[in-house]
Amino acid sequence: MLSIRQKQLLGVLITALFIRLISLHFYPLMDTTEARYGEMARLMVETGNWLTPLFDYGVPFWGKPPLQNWMSAGSIALFTNNEFFLRLPHFIAGLFTLIAVALFAKQFAISRLNVALVLSTICVFYVCLGTVMTDMGLLFAVTLAYIGFYLAFTKHKSFAYIGFIGLGIGLLAKGPVALVIFFIGSGLWLLWHFGAVKMWSQLVIKVPLISGFALMLLLAAPWYWMAEQATPGFLEYFLIGEHYSRFVDSGWQGDLYGSAHDQPRGKIWLFFAFAGLPWTLFIPAALYKLYQRHNGFDGLTKFLICWMLSPLILFTLAGNILPAYVLPAAPALALLVAYAWKEHGVAHLAKVAAFIPVLLLVALAMVNSGIDKQKSDKWLLSQRSEDHRVFYWLQQEFSGRYYTQGQAKLIDQNTLQEVTQSQFYLVAHHKHIDVSLPPFSRCIQQANTQDKSLLLCRSSASTSASELKAQSDDLAVEQLSRH
Repeated sequence: MLSIRQKQLLGVLITALFIRLISLHFYPLMDTTEARYGEMARLMVETGNWLTPLFDYGVPFWGKPPLQNWMSAGSIALFTNNEFFLRLPHFIAGLFTLIAVALFAKQFAISRLNVALVLSTICVFYVCLGTVMTDMGLLFAVTLAYIGFYLAFTKHKSFAYIGFIGLGIGLLAKGPVALVIFFIGSGLWLLWHFGAVKMWSQLVIKVPLISGFALMLLLAAPWYWMAEQATPGFLEYFLIGEHYSRFVDSGWQGDLYGSAHDQPRGKIWLFFAFAGLPWTLFIPAALYKLYQRHNGFDGLTKFLICWMLSPLILFTLAGNILPAYVLPAAPALALLVAYAWKEHGVAHLAKVAAFIPVLLLVALAMVNSGIDKQKSDKWLLSQRSEDHRVFYWLQQEFSGRYYTQGQAKLIDQNTLQEVTQSQFYLVAHHKHIDVSLPPFSRCIQQANTQDKSLLLCRSSASTSASELKAQSDDLAVEQLSRH
């Protein structure tokens, strides 16, 4: 029977997960990451090309492996194409991660309920739970790798195969970075716990290296080989460009799909401090308690510290980083906190944990009050009639592609003549609008957001002089220059 406290914690956990699940439907795909991967999943289903993710029609996407696309594309192929079903597989991957961490905690008499509640309410985990991106698949993979590795040392070497399966999944989720994160953490733990000499013999004894790596390659290598055969050049761009040039050069000009995220070196630690809230605040006390309990750090504590620090160490010298890059540290953080307070539990655990889902509800209210109009084109495009084609002037967002089912096209002054429709919609950033030039001199403003407008335009052949005069009297086009 559950105690009153356990029932309370279980209630908070279920409520937090339910709120996150329901929230998947209540905000649009945001530019650029979610909308990009959402559109790529839609293209995968539409074209039937499940081998090579497509950045656009006929344009292969070499930036990431296909796992996140398979997840979302499979979901919308089974159900229907909308935000909820695009995000649902990533939510499920988060649940699998929670289950794996809880089962691991049980092996060491750590409360499964406590660790699940802490992990599910780590800010970065809760946000990424159900977000269309590569990171939740990577998290599940790295978590399996670390769990299998440690259980191979403490329980039975056969658990190592779970770890190698995780590494294989990681290669399909985000590529070799999964291996690097794992090798940093596991290597540091071996060195710390066994010493530089003994660590190698222990590794050979406890881990079936040859058969394990063969299993990993069996899972991942076939796709890499087939992808290179389908689109030659993929391996060079992905392995060298994405995993070396992007890492060492914050101004890397070889990115085929966007621009690099240039951040100050070492900022990943600041990302972790905030993205791990509220539980990063508990780290100093947790380490102190564990050190005092064992008169030094025991093997599990050392392992969790190395796991938690591995993505931070990797990205310390990288400039191309995002807050979500700290996500692989989240399970170790949750286990560390739950392990430190394993006897009596974290004081006020339910109240602290409830902070994150409440914060999500506040964020959803803010998003639906107008922020979504700035981060996604869904609302702007909803103001149009389906009778006319949509074009983007000079700059096109991924949400524009997704919410027009790939029909919106990018045009400029040189390709304007390719627009043959008598009437069409044009989406343009205010900074790009010049009412003295076509096509804007033949457009009526239909809707606008803070930075762009939806215009209903007519081709020059279908617009008479009198119509142009009538439009100029009352159209808001001339007001656009004042935005």
